[in-house]
Amino acid sequence: MALDGLFLSCLKRELEEKLRDSRIDKIFQPSREELIFLFRGREGQHRLYLSVRAASPRLNFTEMRPENPAQPPMLCMLLRRRLGGGRFVAVRQDGLERALYLDFDCVNELGDVVRMTFAAELMGKYSNGILIDQNGRVVDAMKRVDLEMSPVRPILPGVTYAAPPALDRLDITRVSVEEVVFAVQKTGKPLTDALLDVTCGLSPLTCREITARVTGGEDIAADCLDDAGSSRLTDTLTKIRSIALGETPGRPWLVYREDGRPLNFAPLPLLQYGPQKSREMESYSALLDAFYAEREQVERLKQRAADLHRVLTTNLERVQRKLNAQREDLRRSENREQDRIFADLIQASVGMIPRGADKATLMNYYDPDCAEIEIPLDPALSAAANAQKYYKQYRKAQTAQRVLVEQMEKGEKEREYLETVLDALSRATTTAEMDAIRQELTDGGYLRAMKKPVKPTALKPKTFLSDDGFTILVGRNNVENDRLTTKIARGNDIWMHTKNIPGSHVIVLTEGKTPPDSTLEQAAILAALHSKAADSKQVPVDYALVRHVHKPAGAKPGFVIYEQNRTAYVDPDSALAERLKQE
Repeated sequence: MALDGLFLSCLKRELEEKLRDSRIDKIFQPSREELIFLFRGREGQHRLYLSVRAASPRLNFTEMRPENPAQPPMLCMLLRRRLGGGRFVAVRQDGLERALYLDFDCVNELGDVVRMTFAAELMGKYSNGILIDQNGRVVDAMKRVDLEMSPVRPILPGVTYAAPPALDRLDITRVSVEEVVFAVQKTGKPLTDALLDVTCGLSPLTCREITARVTGGEDIAADCLDDAGSSRLTDTLTKIRSIALGETPGRPWLVYREDGRPLNFAPLPLLQYGPQKSREMESYSALLDAFYAEREQVERLKQRAADLHRVLTTNLERVQRKLNAQREDLRRSENREQDRIFADLIQASVGMIPRGADKATLMNYYDPDCAEIEIPLDPALSAAANAQKYYKQYRKAQTAQRVLVEQMEKGEKEREYLETVLDALSRATTTAEMDAIRQELTDGGYLRAMKKPVKPTALKPKTFLSDDGFTILVGRNNVENDRLTTKIARGNDIWMHTKNIPGSHVIVLTEGKTPPDSTLEQAAILAALHSKAADSKQVPVDYALVRHVHKPAGAKPGFVIYEQNRTAYVDPDSALAERLKQE
């Protein structure tokens, strides 16, 4: 990807054009590394999106509407207070550096108009969004950098802002093309490497594109270029310089892989990829949205689910360790019959065992052959006391077995429950679904309640319509599974769930009719797809009438028992789900 200084120079002009005569209306912070500025002006409303993620830094207009947290983060509140209502003045870029500076005229607490600047530094893992006041001091940043992290350039409230240190390279917008060509040929390195070493603001992709246009793709040494090659290099760099300075309009081009996924982008056609599929986008912002949208959605959900995933895996490991220990205790308790036999034999031979003996060889009347058996003794105890000791061990092991069986049954149910929550989390695609799972874990005591609890948004089950016209409902999490099965469904509706596999409850609404086998098959496929076995084949799915499905008193969310069921074996099919899905 090539979000370099050249691309940013084109993006800068797009921002200037659209933000002219506009003001900041609202500010949102969907996640720690994202901001959205809502502008209003004469031409209407514009949503400016900023991401400072290491893998996808960008600043562009967007139609995307990521979900916002119910409680705005502290930085978001600060930005609203300091930038809210601010009038856009300009976008600045220092040469071809990978940072854009947005200037605003804002009104402070005293009613005075002050110039505030928001710096969008788009530099890979060092990307940041920084608010700078009229005195050039940092107000706050999306990523704070203390002295331990960077003694050279700390980013902390109150510190004087310093721009990212410039590299000792040639900026094509500030020197002549001939000077760049001379410096490139002087290195003697392959042309692409020479361009990277000599110039600033040009990404490896852009340098490879220059090489492709000069040599046809062969990365020959820069000092081996003939006169024609040097002339083509001069012409290509002149074109690049003209685009960077805005003298020639750039063109937002997006190149695709063979499977249709975006591969790369640039402000000019990428000839290095040959006939590979590519197209010109309507704007640089639309290009960035198309390139980053899918990966950012996945990253956003992953970030929000991180703490929930950690809680679930930690508790699953705890339950599994406890079950393993209980199984070992149960195994040891299975030897309790030997303790009882020892006690009986000692009791029957009390008069024959001398005091202080550390063992006794006695006739084993429980053995059909009445063979002798050697029984360890505690020499500090009498024979009768040794017998009572073995009886006590027997009774203790007998009680332990009963308790262990009960505890292990509870542990297995807890493990199964946590796996169902983990499965629901893996399929959550919205903040509302995440919040519902968070609330479920809080109610179950796995998470601490928030000081200011936010009521989760009420979720509706996913809705599908079979080819035969029957509505199929799919639960999103355990709480919704309970509500779907025990509140929404009626006795003659059909309930489905993967057999012994965590997954969603699925209900076929029959409305008094008998659904055909094709509808039952489609519902079973949806049940398999919305389960932990979504990537498997021939997944077993149990189904029964809802009146034969019951929730035991005190059972955890999502747990039911059922009878008079049948089992179908189906292959999950995401294409079918997409076709049957109802908005």
